[in-house]
Amino acid sequence: MVAGKTIGFNFTFGSKQTFQKLIPSRVQLISPRHDPDIVEHRQSAQYDNMLIYSSAHSLYCAKLRILLRHKNLPFEEVPPPGGAGSDAYLSLVPSGNIPALVDGDLTLTDSEAIAEYLEEKYPDIPMLPDTLKGRAQSRERSRFADTRLEPALRLTFPHVAPDERDYAAIENAHALIDQRLHALSLMLERSDLPRDRLWMGDPGTIVTLEWIAYFEGPVLPQLDWPDAVETYRTQMLSHPAVAAVLAGYRPEMLRYMKEKGAL
Repeated sequence: MVAGKTIGFNFTFGSKQTFQKLIPSRVQLISPRHDPDIVEHRQSAQYDNMLIYSSAHSLYCAKLRILLRHKNLPFEEVPPPGGAGSDAYLSLVPSGNIPALVDGDLTLTDSEAIAEYLEEKYPDIPMLPDTLKGRAQSRERSRFADTRLEPALRLTFPHVAPDERDYAAIENAHALIDQRLHALSLMLERSDLPRDRLWMGDPGTIVTLEWIAYFEGPVLPQLDWPDAVETYRTQMLSHPAVAAVLAGYRPEMLRYMKEKGAL
């Protein structure tokens, strides 16, 4: 387990929850500040800046920031003009999705498609292994995060605000998240991918685990975190790109939860 503050949690289905307004034990507390490099990152002068349409608390935007920073790619980040779903944004990005990448005359959406594009265009810092098996395992982890782990977490978002919470829905989401954490544990134990570097499957996985850790207590009852997942999370948080992006992202997560009344 990751040491830290303990949250008092009294969970009774069908009744109000009572919280001590503290932060979950697995959350590493960061002072609420923004890292300016995350808004505009210009470490490398050899590439032209890419434009990213994003939102402050989007999980998939945080995933993309980690990848861009790890590859030392300069980028400028702006909100969708008029907001996501606006006519102005839809004229630029027909799907209305965020994040969206603008690189020269290319506009591309879907964080996974963007990741694959950047991996092919900028291979100097590779995020896919050089073996067939390794690439398959990295992509499997990424797809698991996007299609299994994150959708289980997403079930909780309509119920973050205590006054709008459906406790039966939270119970179902809790059971599914527990199931996904144990599935991830088995995948990690069977994977040959070393942990001393970031692979394409890691950014989305670690950001999703961060949200789960933040929601444990204020939104979800205590989860059964497998040792393999705890170890993986600790190892991933030690990577500079992950640590730097999360330093700016965690305050946005907390702001979202406070606005919803969960903290």
